[in-house]
Amino acid sequence: MDVVPFVFDVAAYSAIFVLVVLGLGIIASMMGIFNFAHGEFVLLGAYTVYLVEGTGMPSWFGMLLAPLCVAIVGLVLERLVIRRFYAAPVVAMLGTYAIALVLREGVRGLLGGQFYNVSAPLVGSFGLGHFSISKWRSAVIVITVVVMVGCYLLLVRTRFGLQMRASLENPALARASGISTSRVYAATFALGAGLAGLAGGLMVPIYSLNADLGVPFLIKSFLAVMLGGMGSFEGSVAGAALVGATSAALPWVIKPVVANLLVFLIAIVIVKFRPEGLLSRWRS
Repeated sequence: MDVVPFVFDVAAYSAIFVLVVLGLGIIASMMGIFNFAHGEFVLLGAYTVYLVEGTGMPSWFGMLLAPLCVAIVGLVLERLVIRRFYAAPVVAMLGTYAIALVLREGVRGLLGGQFYNVSAPLVGSFGLGHFSISKWRSAVIVITVVVMVGCYLLLVRTRFGLQMRASLENPALARASGISTSRVYAATFALGAGLAGLAGGLMVPIYSLNADLGVPFLIKSFLAVMLGGMGSFEGSVAGAALVGATSAALPWVIKPVVANLLVFLIAIVIVKFRPEGLLSRWRS
């Protein structure tokens, strides 16, 4: 096994997975619900890039549009459906599950059940010693790091981030202080959806587009959020890095089915001994 290409492949998968988990973690921490439509937000991001490329425009333009388009979809869904069920988290989760089915089957109908390839904005590879490294996978890693830093600064250095954390810690006190928690929730949901859309846009040149593209990421994303701890930015990143790296690395040495089982066993052991997560609560 060539170590350098292996490390880059694992890092690229982990980078995409971090974006998915960050979006899910932000929504779960703020609203207390797990969004079962999050995998479909990833799918919508990938589908946006596919549609844009189909018009003859470059795929990178679709990747710029993907987070914006999916954020708008998330905002509309939050305003029309999800906001009505905040007092009943179980009902809200069932609602997002129904939304997921509608979105997934809708895209399946549009794709005709087929698999489609999308070209990467950067093609080819560059040399690193005796090894060839994919330019696009390297770009994905860099983009993810930039987005992570941007999200961290947004959450801990801006007024919006302060309002988010206040609404998370004590919604009643936040409302009494003049913060519109309803608007904060809407913006938070849109932000989480946008991150999932970005992840979908970045991954679609690596993985073929199909209606089930986001499904494999959903359960593992829940697992990563639980590992990291609800309400922790650093915890979400740590949980995503652990689950993502393990999921990408193990299939290189053992059968994929066994690898998936080991990922869940490792996560269960960690949750058993640290049920509050690797890190808990937002750090300011």
